[in-house]
Amino acid sequence: MSSSHDPAPAAQTTPQPPAMGLEWRNGFADLGPAFHTRLRPTPLPSPYWIGRSERVAREFGLAADWFASAEALEVLTGNAGLPGGDALASVYSGHQFGVWAGQLGDGRAILLGETAQGLELQLKGAGRTPYSRGGDGRAVLRSSIREFLCSEAMHGLGIPTTRALSATGSDRGVQRETLETAAVVARVAPSFIRFGHFEHFAANQMDDELRTLADYVIDRYYPACRHTERFGGNAYAALLEAVSERTAALLARWQAVGFCHGVMNTDNMSILGLTIDYGPFQFLDGFDPRHICNHSDTNGRYAYNQQPNVAYWNLYALGQALLPLIGEQEVAVAALESYRSVFPREFEGRMRAKLGLADAREGDRLLIDDVLKLLAAERTDWTIFWRRLSHAVRSGDFAPVTDLFIDRTGIDAWLPRLADRLGGTQDAVAGETMLRTNPKFVLRNHLGQQAIEAAQRKDFSGVATLLNLLETPFDEHAGHDAYAGFPPDWASTIEISCSS
Repeated sequence: MSSSHDPAPAAQTTPQPPAMGLEWRNGFADLGPAFHTRLRPTPLPSPYWIGRSERVAREFGLAADWFASAEALEVLTGNAGLPGGDALASVYSGHQFGVWAGQLGDGRAILLGETAQGLELQLKGAGRTPYSRGGDGRAVLRSSIREFLCSEAMHGLGIPTTRALSATGSDRGVQRETLETAAVVARVAPSFIRFGHFEHFAANQMDDELRTLADYVIDRYYPACRHTERFGGNAYAALLEAVSERTAALLARWQAVGFCHGVMNTDNMSILGLTIDYGPFQFLDGFDPRHICNHSDTNGRYAYNQQPNVAYWNLYALGQALLPLIGEQEVAVAALESYRSVFPREFEGRMRAKLGLADAREGDRLLIDDVLKLLAAERTDWTIFWRRLSHAVRSGDFAPVTDLFIDRTGIDAWLPRLADRLGGTQDAVAGETMLRTNPKFVLRNHLGQQAIEAAQRKDFSGVATLLNLLETPFDEHAGHDAYAGFPPDWASTIEISCSS
């Protein structure tokens, strides 16, 4: 294996156009040199496929024959360029674990271009950039597999997210806690702009650039903000409110499915309300509201039950960054207020759907709170409980649900309350609704770890199997029940940190 450090990337050159079947542009590149540095990815030797998402390729508009080609492997590893692409790494700043970290930026991600339909293609792990802060600019096999699979798992669950087109690997050595091998994830999103982009220009008192960025985001992604009557027609306050509401809806979806992000720094928060930057994430096994999935998070800042509050904290930081444009602190605070109403409304709506409830009634909040207390008391498996409950409502056999509890007193008292609340609803109809809301499959840590260990032996079948299951996680997928079972005892020993 060669050295873990690649040479500094060379200046941008005109690439040979591959036959991708797409026209390319890059709207972000037009913002000006204060926003980015143009450079091309640093090649990796002898790349190979780890995983490919045919679904994302179709949605992205890639020609099927090109996506199956050796040329695609080279392009999506960063060894060849795009026709009409304008590769760049962007600069941003941010708060990390609640502390101002100063200038950050795309330290290992390079934006290749944007399709005419407005989807951006970015390579994560594509080599050093001016924002690498001494790092090697690379990603490793284990974290790349996790991001590739989780991006598509979240989409399958109906949660807004960046997408993963492919993951490629190379035997080039990358030094982390141990010597690992390099990998690159090709990510797709309408935009990769983060809260931290705004914080960067605000912190450096670059108000003209701050306005340019805000205008770009409004005109491209939030045009209704230009025509609002709220906040006296202040488009920038309207932007903050719109982002707050999207973020609130996103966090409600995370909490309902039991997803822990693990590192909700402001530079990891999407201005479009997408789940972005899959590092030390985890789907809950046993339900513990205080669960910390990030081994590096020693103070529990990003514990599962803290995520909604942290999101608001991050939005407040965004509001501070936008203050030079909004003008008045009171207006910015008012623009944030919708988060406090949207999150609980969205969360309760998600939880009612998990219970098969077609409408909102007084007493639903207590019904939800009480079952969450029961689950927390015994650390009942989150995903299995909700899936079994769905089948039980449909069939009328609740024994598999009560079997999940050592002390059945509480669940035996709660289930008749649910039945009473469902009164008048055909059980089969409610059960089917629940089965389309409560997934059978999520990307548990141990499943990802098994796929990673096989991939380290150049066996990528586990990645392909998981991708197939996670793309449609509400389907039964006969013959794959083991992937929906309880985690083995060793799963609790898996430690996921910020290292990748």
